[in-house]
Amino acid sequence: MVTIADVARHAGVAASTVSYVLSGKRTISTDTRERVQRSVRALGYRPNASARALASQRSNVLALVIPLRTGMHVPVMMQFAAAVVTTARRYDHDVLLLTADEGPEGLERVAQSSLVDALVVMDIELADERVPVLRELPMPSVLIGYPDDADGLTCIDLDFVAAGAHCVDHLADLGHRSLALLGTPSAVYERQTGFAQRTLTGFADAAERRGVVGVETPCEHTFDAILHTVRELLDEHPDITGLVVQNEPIIGPLLDVLRRLGRRVPDDMSLVAICADDVAERQVPQLSSVSIPAERIGDQAVESLITKLEGGDVPALTLLPPALTARESSCQAPHRDLTTA
Repeated sequence: MVTIADVARHAGVAASTVSYVLSGKRTISTDTRERVQRSVRALGYRPNASARALASQRSNVLALVIPLRTGMHVPVMMQFAAAVVTTARRYDHDVLLLTADEGPEGLERVAQSSLVDALVVMDIELADERVPVLRELPMPSVLIGYPDDADGLTCIDLDFVAAGAHCVDHLADLGHRSLALLGTPSAVYERQTGFAQRTLTGFADAAERRGVVGVETPCEHTFDAILHTVRELLDEHPDITGLVVQNEPIIGPLLDVLRRLGRRVPDDMSLVAICADDVAERQVPQLSSVSIPAERIGDQAVESLITKLEGGDVPALTLLPPALTARESSCQAPHRDLTTA
């Protein structure tokens, strides 16, 4: 194993000089610093993580808090987790994944353990009980999502209000006058989860602004629940010709349900989803969609956290603008009355 002494001999400097170059704790001349860095690369030297942590009083570990709750779609959450882990490794940090739904007590326990330097927190509710603790913890945090009261916090998210509005505007521009939002399972709304509530707000406000009918309903993940929900929706609102879907697991079964009920996509029913691009693109027909930029959000969350750890300033709230891609599942509204099959 290459040691710091080996690097010092190769570079012709003292071991302490190598240490200062690696830690950045003292100013070293450009020529000497570059000579040490060349030796580090030539010898393949990697500083011992434990030694670095001891010297800096940091663990070089970030906690990613994703409480696995009822109604969550785990594959979507893991897209965010993968982005956080990948970006953390670029900054020579590991990630501790915490999935228990322990609320404020869980955050306090992690902070007191000294296992991690900072927190990335997900599944944020509008009145999230973890917020007061996050403000008081002696370590930085970044929230993916944002509560109603975000003072003193650092938050990043997709602008879900705008996402809901974009879907309505897209369908209204195509002449659709009666729309429905098929949303998340009921438990997600009951928890007042931020992304779901804000999409609902954007959908409702845009429907009113455009003068179109807009109805909303939660939808559970089972096929029978999807069939029951859609059949009941179309029985009560037979004029609906446009659906907005914010519930990734139901997308494939929903297309089957619509076929069973005699509604062709897009001829009889246009459909726009808020989901990952790869999910939208593998459907038949391919779905018009607002993309969930999980990789970009996870990347920016970690970059903000590293900046805070190093004493830098970051924006309090970053909302990424949504982008809607029109594909095969949306078209001009049909010029005839529809009744359910």
